[in-house]
Amino acid sequence: SDGSIRLHEMTSEYPLMQWNDSTKGQPIIALQWALTRPAVFFALDASSSIYIWDLLENDLLPVVKQTIPLEKVVTMTLLGEPEKPNGLLGIVLAKESGQIDIQYVKKKWALP
Repeated sequence: SDGSIRLHEMTSEYPLMQWNDSTKGQPIIALQWALTRPAVFFALDASSSIYIWDLLENDLLPVVKQTIPLEKVVTMTLLGEPEKPNGLLGIVLAKESGQIDIQYVKKKWALP
């Protein structure tokens, strides 16, 4: 609810990494690991901003922040085919109006 993200190992109650205030205090409403690249995850905050984290490139801050203008995004999920080496990765955004938007991610964050 405060924009903090914690990375846990299943065998410990303490986080391996913690990023406080990663969304400038906005609640995170969706978070998902990339299906095609294990070191990348995506977070969506309550102000309709998407953050891409690539832990191999920068483990302190997101590598990209993109705000979706005009209409509130209420949730997101990722689509892709991890068993195929084409690196196709998309973000499915559900907007408040019920509209669904699919955007494809740059290859550098999608390739295995």
